[in-house]
Amino acid sequence: MKFVFLTGGFAGFLLAGGGSYWAGHQPDRILFDGAAGSLAGGLLFRWFWTILVGGIRETILRRPLPAPAGTNPPAPSPAPSAKAS
Repeated sequence: MKFVFLTGGFAGFLLAGGGSYWAGHQPDRILFDGAAGSLAGGLLFRWFWTILVGGIRETILRRPLPAPAGTNPPAPSPAPSAKAS
């Protein structure tokens, strides 16, 4: 989680600071925009990470368990046959 927060903060700093630099702002404004972008990017990445981990956890929990060794798995139900007229 710490890595995700730091990565998001770094990405936010680069995007906001780079955009402010590209807009021609003074250095103090560039650093302020970078700091605000760092906070916003870190929080957004953290939120997205919790959504992603929750989805992975739900996928794993819904996956059917394999049959224990030495037992026969249940036979699949036959597909409905198409009746020709």
